[in-house]
Amino acid sequence: MELLTINNVWMMICTALVFFMHLGFSFLEIGLTRQKNTINILFKNVFIITIGLLLYCLVGFNLMYPGEFNGFLGFAGFGLDSPLTPDGALDLAYNGGYTYWTDFLFQGMFAATAATIVSGAVAERVKIVPFMIFTVIYVGLIYPIAGSWKWGGGFLQTLATPFYDFAGSTLVHSVGGWAALIAVWLLGPRIGKFKDGKPQAIPGHNLPLATAGVLILWLGWFGFNGGSVLSADPALTSLTLVTTCLAAAAGGVVAMLVSTAMYKNLDLTMFLNGILGGLVAITAGADQMSPTDAILIGSIAGAIIVLAVAFVDKIKLDDPVGAIAVHLICGIWGTLAVGIFGALSGIDQFISQLIGVGSYAAFCVVSSYIILIILKKTVGIRVSEREEVEGLDSHEHGMDAYPDFRLNEH
Repeated sequence: MELLTINNVWMMICTALVFFMHLGFSFLEIGLTRQKNTINILFKNVFIITIGLLLYCLVGFNLMYPGEFNGFLGFAGFGLDSPLTPDGALDLAYNGGYTYWTDFLFQGMFAATAATIVSGAVAERVKIVPFMIFTVIYVGLIYPIAGSWKWGGGFLQTLATPFYDFAGSTLVHSVGGWAALIAVWLLGPRIGKFKDGKPQAIPGHNLPLATAGVLILWLGWFGFNGGSVLSADPALTSLTLVTTCLAAAAGGVVAMLVSTAMYKNLDLTMFLNGILGGLVAITAGADQMSPTDAILIGSIAGAIIVLAVAFVDKIKLDDPVGAIAVHLICGIWGTLAVGIFGALSGIDQFISQLIGVGSYAAFCVVSSYIILIILKKTVGIRVSEREEVEGLDSHEHGMDAYPDFRLNEH
């Protein structure tokens, strides 16, 4: 019973850390965008965590962990079960390490994260109501079904060499990243982003907030990866936190060096995104890597970030916060890295990783395209030119984030 208590308390601390990541996402997103859209972005982020938890309670948890199912789709019923035995005692048949309630809450925090990734990519020009509808469907149905394929014991878990994704480089980050890619493509770029075919910088209004956001996210990742051990096992949790931290540090340093070499300036936003890229990349195999492996994985992610941000601009996709580069491209890299580095490395594992990446790509691209194209053809997903120029805060919300410091922004 004492071990159960220790494991359960650790899982609850990690749950709180993952919850805290929503503040990090909010700060990063508002920091890298213009002040006239601040309320809009905060509103989206608050909506995602609130509706995400309710949806995960009503349908998501039992879609993701359906018990016995065909490996592709299963549903264990609406709502949550009681973890108590008929005589009122705690039912430990569920899990010897933590309670049913704790598991639900920890997994629910992950579910909301997938839509937060999309929020950053579509910032400053998406209509809020269609975005909310998209969030409900994606968090309520698409993410849990995708999650069941691996974490719920589905077909990717039953491959001859099981697909491996420890804490969600693909299951969380790429699932959000694929949707972000489709959404950015269907929305089109912000006004002024591309001039004569060349990308123009649209600076964020508050880089101190963006920096605070990244450091909060790094802190939250201790819970994101540390909690994914699903126990307070001293050896595994401590190794996981070390690899997580080292990959983040390496990603930041290499992104800073590569961007400085390419653009001849010390770009803080590249430094910050390099840290996030390292974190996303190590998430798939944090418990399987040595410290040296983690530094290599993070370093490669840091270089990928700089190239990926440039590539996204080159193909005329406008991603204000770099979500596609960070979450999708580094998520794919981290997932494949499990087959290249660490305890599981080998050709069979690498093939399984490729199967997993391909499966999620197909499912998420098709499902997000269907949802978004229907919204685009019916209610529209993009605000008017006037609303975009004047800011979504005044048009969608009727208020200013900084009423004493109103700038006439265009």
